[in-house]
Amino acid sequence: MFKGLKPIIYHGREVWPLVEGGKGVSATNHASAGAWAAAGGIGTVSAVNADSYDSTGAIVEQVYNGKTRRERHEQLIRYSIAGAVEQVTRAHEISGGKGAININVLWEMGGAQEILHGVLERTKGMVHGVTCGAGMPYKLSEIAAQYGVSYLPIVSSGRAFRALWKRAYSKVADLLGAVVYEDPWLAGGHNGLSNAEDPLKPEDPYPRVKALRDVMREAGISDTVPIVMAGGVWYLRDWENWIDNPELGQIAFQYGTRPLLTQESPIPQAWKDRLLTLNEGDVLLHKFSPTGFYSSAVRNPFLQNLEARSARQIAFARDADDSKTHQLDVGVRGKNFWVSLTDLQRAREWFGAGFTEALRTPDDTLIFVTPEERKLIQTDQAECMGCLSHCGFSSWKDHDDFTTGYLADPRSFCIQKTLQAIAHGGDVEQNLMFAGHNAYNFKTDPFYSNGFVPTVKQLIDRILTGD
Repeated sequence: MFKGLKPIIYHGREVWPLVEGGKGVSATNHASAGAWAAAGGIGTVSAVNADSYDSTGAIVEQVYNGKTRRERHEQLIRYSIAGAVEQVTRAHEISGGKGAININVLWEMGGAQEILHGVLERTKGMVHGVTCGAGMPYKLSEIAAQYGVSYLPIVSSGRAFRALWKRAYSKVADLLGAVVYEDPWLAGGHNGLSNAEDPLKPEDPYPRVKALRDVMREAGISDTVPIVMAGGVWYLRDWENWIDNPELGQIAFQYGTRPLLTQESPIPQAWKDRLLTLNEGDVLLHKFSPTGFYSSAVRNPFLQNLEARSARQIAFARDADDSKTHQLDVGVRGKNFWVSLTDLQRAREWFGAGFTEALRTPDDTLIFVTPEERKLIQTDQAECMGCLSHCGFSSWKDHDDFTTGYLADPRSFCIQKTLQAIAHGGDVEQNLMFAGHNAYNFKTDPFYSNGFVPTVKQLIDRILTGD
């Protein structure tokens, strides 16, 4: 047992302070979450477009045949509730009553509140907590209170938690199960990097977590309510000075990337194999997500194509001015696109290289793509099923007038499509592959030598040694 590490009390249950990160679309399911709980930790079922099964045990394909986005959005909500209920039920059975089971949702996913109500209503007694980030989930505590479950907001600063506490959480203080600090420079998936923070200048998490604990203490929250350190956690020995540290109070640790490579992990074998090849720096912090948040994913050809697409970008004006003196004569249909001479020359070069279609962005710029890319982008936008509360790629919004009011952004992509694809056997090089920035450890950690893939129980036993 690693020095100083001991069980904690979570939702009235004694568990290891080890939390399985809830990884998006079907990358964390009943098998991994149930096994994590059975080993004495807090397992997390992803309630984001979770899988359902037919009578033969095969995964039910999520087909969206509604004629309108609103109809497809309603289909997505029904799929999401049914799938998450199925996953929680199976995880509960696998856990054997040990550990704890959480569900994870993104506050900015489409229909988040309706899905939470639908899942929690049908899984009473099986879910112990709800982890929620990707936005400011003010109503999380209110929803948790209706079902008697703990809630665990995901934040990246003490300031964010203070806002949540003052506005809503102070009214449901007794159900605050933990506060998850997700490091915006190290964690995989979507990150809470603010406009005041530099994506290229990572900050030490210790003072940020200490500041979060100070905010919690000011609010009268006991030090026994854990702060869960998420992002960059691999070896517990690297965090020895955090454990049993009176400055920080109770600390737990979340593992998001490392459980991907276990026998129970539901991700396809090609994804697991790819993880073993990553080098330091292969994970990119980027802002192509249609959520508008920064996120971290493997810099594969899919992500490289998005980088290249944005690089083929020029600013335009509808009327000539001092800086935009030339009419654009390639890629557009019409003469009211004025650009600089330098950008005109660049556009002509891209056109000559086959990027013959110019698409407008919401920022009064044009990107140049191939005819095939244009067709794919427009098809994906037209087939939007409303998986986000606000989508920059399709201009969808899940309430009021159902539009963000902004031009759809061709620099982004359909996130639901690519995450479903990679989780169900799609090409790992041509889809979005979320990962934390320490994923390169799979290649260097001797635990995984000779292609060894542990069970969840073997992984937790290893973590508990400090390695």
